[in-house]
Amino acid sequence: MAYSNLATMHRSVAEQLGPRAALRYKRYGLYHTISWDIYRRRADAAAAALIDFGIQPGDRIGLLSENRPEWLIADIAILSAGAVDVPIHAPSSPKQVEYQLGHSESRVVFVSNQAQADKVRSVLESLPRLEFLVSFEPVDVGGAIRHVTWEGLLQRGRMLGPQGQAEVRRREEALTLDDLATIIYTSGTTGLPKGVMLTHGNLLSNAATTVEISKSHTEDVILSYLPYSHIYARACDHYMAIYAGSTLCLAESIDTLVANLAEIQPTVLSSVPRFYEKVWASIEHLPPEARAKALRGILGSRVRHFSSGGAPLPRHVALGFMEAGLPLMEGYGLTESSPVISFNHPGAFKVGSVGRPIPGVEVKIAADGEILTRGPHVMKGYWKDPEATVEAIRDGWLHTGDVGYLDEDGFLFITDRKKDLIITSGGKNIAPSELERLLASDPYIDQAVVYGDGKPCPSALIVPNLPALEAKAAELGCRIELDDRDLIRTQALYDFMAERIDRLMQAVSNPERVKAFLMLGRPLKLDAEELTATLKVRRKHILSKFVDRLDALYQEK
Repeated sequence: MAYSNLATMHRSVAEQLGPRAALRYKRYGLYHTISWDIYRRRADAAAAALIDFGIQPGDRIGLLSENRPEWLIADIAILSAGAVDVPIHAPSSPKQVEYQLGHSESRVVFVSNQAQADKVRSVLESLPRLEFLVSFEPVDVGGAIRHVTWEGLLQRGRMLGPQGQAEVRRREEALTLDDLATIIYTSGTTGLPKGVMLTHGNLLSNAATTVEISKSHTEDVILSYLPYSHIYARACDHYMAIYAGSTLCLAESIDTLVANLAEIQPTVLSSVPRFYEKVWASIEHLPPEARAKALRGILGSRVRHFSSGGAPLPRHVALGFMEAGLPLMEGYGLTESSPVISFNHPGAFKVGSVGRPIPGVEVKIAADGEILTRGPHVMKGYWKDPEATVEAIRDGWLHTGDVGYLDEDGFLFITDRKKDLIITSGGKNIAPSELERLLASDPYIDQAVVYGDGKPCPSALIVPNLPALEAKAAELGCRIELDDRDLIRTQALYDFMAERIDRLMQAVSNPERVKAFLMLGRPLKLDAEELTATLKVRRKHILSKFVDRLDALYQEK
């Protein structure tokens, strides 16, 4: 590894590439470019100001913001000051913000705008260690906390001159691979989030290896839209772009992603399966020979590398992209593994797998099928939670909580989450994610959440493809009617969907078949905590909302 920490990596690349484009972003309808040298100067100024404010090595600093260039610069500044950043998902509630800032004992928090500042202000009484707030945009905190704007922070840092910069460099040079870089609170699917401690060495090892096997380089243009508060985008877009010297372009939002693809014409795109599923659904009706052109029309003519992670990629989508000559490189990882454990790439690719373990990473399968991994990517532990750390890491092996297998060629396959396995009343072990992928392969079904632990058979909460279902309702002479829980109650649509589900279930054994279901008349919501930041279903949270109605299905049967 060429660098001793993330901050010196950034400085080295910035010094080499100087005036070349490092970041591109769109604001008020126009694209703006930040060169590598300006990127570095702003990070240096912010770091010097933080040090001048009294920030010490190892202090925690919160980052509560949507994706924007200031987020990326602040991250590098915090690391350059020797501090530890604590990214918080922008949609977080005030209670979640309170927990993460309080549990991490953060001294400073960066916020993007008034809405985020208001969250912090509303919980200040329970955050005695929080000393001041930095806002990327002007905000009013009513004197409740010491406050400086982003521009004010940069100006303060610049005024410190060479002496301030010398201290930043001294802090950087003192950092080692073993020093803590970040605490990322996993959104998880149950309980309070855990603070995952990742070191400079964890993140650098992952960046170096993934850049090597993906053959990323200075001519690459990466379009980025997933939240930097999550490890996937932060490592696989932000840090990989720095390591490779690529240009990182920030999409305006997930809603403008297709338009931004056409404008930016990226060479690299990292996304979660839901995006690729929607793209595939929009062109699946076309003749096979027309699909490649249609995909290029949506995704751009220059893309050479698509990667998918954060959740399982449906097999039919992977096969569809491959048949169109645009293979999707699915990988696998966790926040606790910095994140990449394994990765498909052009030199070693197998549909349905999540690739071979990346160089330097070991993987083995425990007797109960759990995937274990060991190497420089494994986290330092959970912040202030030694018991959970000991449970997760035993003899150097991280217990992922996922169940899977390695095939004869060394490719890793994921079958389910260990804790999500359903055991029916008849003793049958069922992997719900396999059934959910099967159900979601139907064009009338967007998502499915399978239920049935301790029950005679599985049931499911179905999230339909609402435009398709509305068209079918018109064809059947009915309309979608909802009850007070947003569940569809139109019997003709249940009869229609039941026939489709029955056909799908012929692919699995009788004990595994979904024999009853509910249909939700709206998409799952991120702000209702039904989805994680990477759009993974929070299974237990969702099922808890409808458990009474799902249980009633068994009584009806």
